[in-house]
Amino acid sequence: MTEFWEENFREKQSMWGLSPADAALETVKLFQEHGLQKILVPGFGYGRNAKVFMDEGFDVTGIEISETAIDIARKQYGNQIKVHHGSVSGMPFDNETYGGIFCYALIHLLDKKDRAKLIADCYHQLSEGGFMVFVAISTEDHAFGKGEEIGKNRFLTPHGVELFYYNLDSVNDEFGDYGLLESKTIMEPAKSKKGKPGQKFWQIVCKKAAVG
Repeated sequence: MTEFWEENFREKQSMWGLSPADAALETVKLFQEHGLQKILVPGFGYGRNAKVFMDEGFDVTGIEISETAIDIARKQYGNQIKVHHGSVSGMPFDNETYGGIFCYALIHLLDKKDRAKLIADCYHQLSEGGFMVFVAISTEDHAFGKGEEIGKNRFLTPHGVELFYYNLDSVNDEFGDYGLLESKTIMEPAKSKKGKPGQKFWQIVCKKAAVG
């Protein structure tokens, strides 16, 4: 997976543009409402979603598998950004706890074992009363079923990416033991651009209960 993303970031650079995802903007508001400060962003990429948190004064730490993507982020936003270089399968990278975790369009790239580990690792690093938000591709997306089927609701796309598509049952099954608070389907971007349809995702919100 490392080579795939290195090649893509080297070739396409800021491939998703510099504007944050709509889900990131919504999550900023959620984290602000609850007075959160320290934020972890697994799947940091080149920082387009993390930037909106940094702009609002959050203390942001990222995790990113591609060194090229990290270099792009540093050129865009400065060397002060904090990013652990490595795969999320190597979590934890520090002993910190975080009030909020935002993980966008990453978990569906993993197999079942690594998805379970990522959720558990994020929950472990979540502070009591903290929130974690995952955005994952839905079985309602127009691309569902395309490519080579390699497992239940999992396909190898023509671009060489393995995708697991979530439905309500798999959301409840994988996140149910981790303070699942809300799950809803969303379109990204919310307003589709002409000639480029948006994608259907699940936006999954979990809260870690305070002890005592």
